[in-house]
Amino acid sequence: MEIIVWDDGSEDETWDVLQSVDDPRLDAHRGEGPPDGWVGKVHALYQCTRRATGDCYLFLDADAELTDRHALRRIVQQHTTAPTTVSSGFTRLRGGAQLLVSLVPYALLTGLPWPLVRRTSRNDLSALNGQCWLIDAEVYESFEPHAEKQNAVLEDVAIGRYLKKMGHPPTLLDVQASVKIYMYESLGDAWQGFRKNAYLLMGGAVLPFFGLFGYFVCTWIVSPAMSLWFLASLYGLKFVSDRAGGFSLPITLLAPLSFVLGLVLQLDSAVHHWTDRVAWKGRAVPASGD
Repeated sequence: MEIIVWDDGSEDETWDVLQSVDDPRLDAHRGEGPPDGWVGKVHALYQCTRRATGDCYLFLDADAELTDRHALRRIVQQHTTAPTTVSSGFTRLRGGAQLLVSLVPYALLTGLPWPLVRRTSRNDLSALNGQCWLIDAEVYESFEPHAEKQNAVLEDVAIGRYLKKMGHPPTLLDVQASVKIYMYESLGDAWQGFRKNAYLLMGGAVLPFFGLFGYFVCTWIVSPAMSLWFLASLYGLKFVSDRAGGFSLPITLLAPLSFVLGLVLQLDSAVHHWTDRVAWKGRAVPASGD
């Protein structure tokens, strides 16, 4: 095992913490931020791959926590025993703003028909969960997905589609027992984080955005208001995704509030992208995505 960390020009105590760890398995490097044409996270992960020597690459977000000392072994075993060269992890989400955060597993499980990812030729029916994903080193070095999608804000979606196009569709693995993600502490933090992505997830252009926004208004607001059956089905889907993601029953009961917040967030994200005012951690986010 080797742990490669790229400190992408942070201004907190990250580098001091890394320097204080006395473990030969830790390989820490420090950069000064991404070069022109690169998104920060994509560049950092690509730099890590330039130094990796293993047979399998596991990418984790900074807010990921392995649950116990055997977690890494379990994740790799799940990947190597699955019929795939690329795996995407369904993680356990923790932290604040759960009314919004609970929409992540809802979207992951209801918005993408995972059984069709490996059974269809459509590249748009593919994605990765950037919080946790794995790829065979040989496949990565052959296609270098981070270099290919260097300016993609939604790099996980872009890379998932790219790898499927190259003949390596991802498989979704349940890694909740091994990986916890502490996404946000407050609703404000969650709002800012999701705002940079929501518009891009809905096409990143005016016509696709309004088409999907209209669809969500009909699905989340109009249909449930017209029929108790539609309301029951909406609650049923949210109940299933919340149970799968480990969210509490009160979060499920407040599903209408989650959906209303989601719609307002989508509009807010679109306005910020249209006016080039999207930022994350002090850096401007490109107005359009891949």
